[in-house]
Amino acid sequence: MNGVTLIKPQGDHRNLICYRKAELIYDITCHFAYSAFGHGNRTIDQMVQAARSGKQNIIEGNADLETSIEMGIKLINVAKASFKELLADYEDYLRVNGCEQWSADSNKFVAMRKLGTDGSNQDILDIAKSRSLDTVANMAIILLKQEDYLLHKLLISLSEQFLKEGGFKERMHRMRVEQRGR
Repeated sequence: MNGVTLIKPQGDHRNLICYRKAELIYDITCHFAYSAFGHGNRTIDQMVQAARSGKQNIIEGNADLETSIEMGIKLINVAKASFKELLADYEDYLRVNGCEQWSADSNKFVAMRKLGTDGSNQDILDIAKSRSLDTVANMAIILLKQEDYLLHKLLISLSEQFLKEGGFKERMHRMRVEQRGR
């Protein structure tokens, strides 16, 4: 049928760089939120939930790509939005507590950006657990900006795929017409 398939093979979300980074962001956020805020502080739940939502929506979006690129795009965008919310929480923490947010040209920022690209999740998490809360917030901000970039590139790729192949209903129609023509 001209290489058109109705159900696409599902890739493993664990192979996506954006998922592995989302998992690291979740782990760092759990460490940060429980360390930075007192028991019962609503910010803990908000930050952890935003990190979880980002990670989980990548999983769900990837699974939905099996039948619906459109739904996959929507869920990846929900993940992106959750991480934007989390980014604002980290920036708020630094601002409210009078802490410096690293500038993009600072040595700390450049080193963390490289570590965020090349380092293993466990190594980065271990480093975060040994640093001050303002350093952890800055680390998380850089990881979140990297994640935003990765999700943006994924959305562009999925959009191009959607324009090229169409959606589930279009594939169903094409395959049905081809089947009848035989």
